[in-house]
Amino acid sequence: MNKKEIGVYVHIPFCKQKCFYCDFTSFQNCNEYIEKYVEQLKNEIIKQNLSEYKISSIYIGGGTPSYIDSSYIVEILKLINVKEAKEVTIEVNPGTVTKEKLEDYYNAGINRISIGLQSTNDKLLKTIGRIHNFEEFMTTYKIARKVGFKNINIDLIIGLPTQNLQDVEESINQISELKPEHISVYSLIIEENTKIEDLLSKGDLEEIPEELERKMYWKVKNKLEELGYKHYEISNFAKIGYESKHNMDCWNQKEYIGFGLAAHSYLNQKRYSNTEILKKYLENVEENRIVHEVQTVENQRNEYMLLGLRKIDGINIQNFKNKFVDNPIYLYREELNKLVMDKLVNIDENYIKLTNKGIDLANLVWEEFV
Repeated sequence: MNKKEIGVYVHIPFCKQKCFYCDFTSFQNCNEYIEKYVEQLKNEIIKQNLSEYKISSIYIGGGTPSYIDSSYIVEILKLINVKEAKEVTIEVNPGTVTKEKLEDYYNAGINRISIGLQSTNDKLLKTIGRIHNFEEFMTTYKIARKVGFKNINIDLIIGLPTQNLQDVEESINQISELKPEHISVYSLIIEENTKIEDLLSKGDLEEIPEELERKMYWKVKNKLEELGYKHYEISNFAKIGYESKHNMDCWNQKEYIGFGLAAHSYLNQKRYSNTEILKKYLENVEENRIVHEVQTVENQRNEYMLLGLRKIDGINIQNFKNKFVDNPIYLYREELNKLVMDKLVNIDENYIKLTNKGIDLANLVWEEFV
């Protein structure tokens, strides 16, 4: 019997210091809960009985997974069929990772590292509450290569307060010299109840103009494409063959199971998540799950269109027909005709895709399918 293929996400919510822009479910100064949390996390994985599934990818995120002792990560991975997964990723932050930790990750079967850098400018790093400087990042990157990692992603953020076009250009130039396999470039989003929102509201920081942020985006896109990186999703660039499998599966509406505090899952047309309250998670995981959506076929189709337009290649028409039977060009003829007339979407015999990949354009198009 063929097993259902799924991705696995594991959430580690602990940090040395919470970044000023972060609104993820994560905590600083909560070390006393780490051991109990890991035990509960392991229990949750055991109860799920992952042997029923074929694991395609594993992603360990946070928080800062590299903040906790690497022995915990090794223990968690022993409960998941790591050898079966084509891609096993862990997020690490400079200032929390050591050679010993990286060696433990590598020996445990992790084959992809995602390093949170955000900028090569030390002043900007301090402005957004990062605990490291660029030199510490370089040390982490070099050690990861020496340990044996051949698939490394680097995270950058554009649109930061006080950031200018030269800062972005310098970051891209310095990072591209390292030849990482993958680069993620996110636009800063000011989330409620974050420290950066508070600093902006008090006037201690000032947002940069939207026009400047757009210039930053196109500067990054043009430079990385010029260097041979494939811009395969709005915020992601990769050397050919190094696109993030875990994220691509999510954008292709494939199923995944999330473990840990606030972790989300998509299984059997149901989207659900664990509680965001640490005390409730530690007491009882199963009784504190929240079902967000039980999808109808219409929900699935709409979501498939929305997710598909994140990808540079767009929506493969035949794949849509294979999954839903209907032809998306006919099914969404009114929405697509409007978008084509406005020159926002292009349709050929194989794909439906955005005419370009500006973030503003993507948001505008997505509104048609939400």
